[in-house]
Amino acid sequence: MANLKEIRDRIASVKNTRKITEAMRLVAAAKVRRAQDQVLRTRPFADRLARVLENLDSRMGLEAADSALLRTRQPRHVTLVAVTGDRGLCGGYNANIIKRTEQRVAELKAAGLEVSLVTIGRKVDTYFRNRKYRIDASFTGLNQVPTAAEAASIAETLLAEFLSGSTDRVELVFTKFINLVSGNPVFQTLLPLDPQGIARPDDEIFRLTTRGGEFTVERGSAPNQQPPLRSDTVFEQSPSQLLDALLPLYLQNQLLRCLQEAAASELASRMTAMNNASDNAKALARSLTLDYNKARQAAITQEILEVVGGAAAMA
Repeated sequence: MANLKEIRDRIASVKNTRKITEAMRLVAAAKVRRAQDQVLRTRPFADRLARVLENLDSRMGLEAADSALLRTRQPRHVTLVAVTGDRGLCGGYNANIIKRTEQRVAELKAAGLEVSLVTIGRKVDTYFRNRKYRIDASFTGLNQVPTAAEAASIAETLLAEFLSGSTDRVELVFTKFINLVSGNPVFQTLLPLDPQGIARPDDEIFRLTTRGGEFTVERGSAPNQQPPLRSDTVFEQSPSQLLDALLPLYLQNQLLRCLQEAAASELASRMTAMNNASDNAKALARSLTLDYNKARQAAITQEILEVVGGAAAMA
């Protein structure tokens, strides 16, 4: 059994580690609140944009529109956009996305398609660069809570590849936020845009709250913040001009929403990982304290026996 000083030092180390993990959990919780606030702030623009596109669809039918972003091509080359974080200590969040991306790359190559990657996050970028995958672009060092400017920069890169014919389809691999202990890696086709999905509102939102001193997530439907467009609304521009201006904004907004979902999932995973680490540290400190008390009691008993033995020998 280790001596008393070694056990005391280890107990102190475990308690200091628990303080760090608890602080990291609280920081992640604060950032989740920021992420949900940003989702709510971007909703008015997203709702108005969806309603304008819905109005255009009802008048002209987007399926009949001659827009490059809606035009489906026979796929020969597919670009996968993989989203992870820049840092670890978030459970299996990064590893799950990397695994799903590898699986998707294998599926596409088995179908005879060329595949390239656009990486978002240092973890996925480092992993695939070390394995010599083809990476067309990488984005690292993004804000923990994604911004519209960052989404616009990524969307411009994807648009340039798609419109130039370098790729025929763009798929996004990201983690959809479910709750604080669960996130689901999913695929979403970004380009070409699907006319059936443009007018479909996505009103589900999440709120991080506290209940009984514990963090919890409430999901629900947000109220419509924008009224429907009037049926007699007149557009001065031609439908093709409107689509050329609005569809890139819609793509940017879709990408921003996915990045927000991924950021919320990463932060929730980090909260869960740090909470588990804190609980494990607490349990380990308790176990070490018991070991310390046993060792201390054994040392005292040994000293008493030595004293008694010495007294008996003198007698």
